[in-house]
Amino acid sequence: MKIPATIVTGFLGAGKTTLIRHLLQNAGGRRIALIINEFGDLGVDGGILKGCGIESCSDDDVVELSNGCICCTVADDFVPTMQALLARDVPPDHIVIETSGLALPQPLVRAFAWPDLKTRVTVDGVVTVLDGPAVAAGTFAADVAAVDRQRAADDGLDHETPLSELYADQVACADMIVVNKTDLMDDADALVARLSGEARAGVQVVLAVMGALPVEVLLGRGQGAEDDISARHEVHHHHHHHDDDDDHHDDHHHEHGHDAFESFVVDGPEIDDPALYAGHLAAVIRDHGILRLKGFASVAGKPMRLTVQAVGPRVDHYFDRPLGGDGRGSRMVVIGQAGLDRDAIASALQNAPAPA
Repeated sequence: MKIPATIVTGFLGAGKTTLIRHLLQNAGGRRIALIINEFGDLGVDGGILKGCGIESCSDDDVVELSNGCICCTVADDFVPTMQALLARDVPPDHIVIETSGLALPQPLVRAFAWPDLKTRVTVDGVVTVLDGPAVAAGTFAADVAAVDRQRAADDGLDHETPLSELYADQVACADMIVVNKTDLMDDADALVARLSGEARAGVQVVLAVMGALPVEVLLGRGQGAEDDISARHEVHHHHHHHDDDDDHHDDHHHEHGHDAFESFVVDGPEIDDPALYAGHLAAVIRDHGILRLKGFASVAGKPMRLTVQAVGPRVDHYFDRPLGGDGRGSRMVVIGQAGLDRDAIASALQNAPAPA
């Protein structure tokens, strides 16, 4: 079984490191290895994440790439680093890659098709973190001067891409777009609507404060992005570099970030047709903006339990084991941003259409 890897991209200061720290603190026992694309000798991101006392991520699990932009040094640095992680006696359960703020995500995704990697690891998803107030204002980064200094400091950078084009590449490659720092915005919904129009069909746009997103929303997406690279078209073919996303707004916003998401369970009757049911679930997810849906169902006349996993509009289902003591019926866990219409969702899930 391939080890899943999540690529986290976004400009300097968007909040990638904060998001990853929150992810590590809520890893739920997963062994996560982290690759950070650092520049120069500062090691800012690595310093933040190493020694942070998170049980699921020891210092040995944090690997820094300091020899240039990750998308410019795939063969020299990234592939050997991945090979070393995969060769460990106990390989990680999940790999998280934090790119430089000026790195193009597409070349990195393509690296997962290399023969040494393709059979052993897969891109679970590309997460693009945006500084919400900056993007809404059209500047893309809160401190453009800092981004320019970052660009100038990287001798290995072999592309000079305008920020607007790099931003477009990061959006084009994303499976999920995280609009961060929404506590500093007056109209985040307008930006979400705009981004939904800019992104590929099915890409989820979520709001966050201090990068606080449920682990179930970030990981386990199963996108297999390396097999879908043609849909993640680049605006250009240049290159870029690093990121030390040290968010500086107050920690009292942190709890608000947790409050922005909710999950609940819906019990329902058993189903008649798995394919028809999957299509119905996809419609419910689309109609109500559900981020994740997972659970089990019994199928009329079948002794096996049907497992259901849905990420955005994609619904996967398969029989995993005999029902045993599970009983007949269905149970779905719904995860989404706060404000879901629970009654309408429950009603829809409990009234799946019967075969004609």
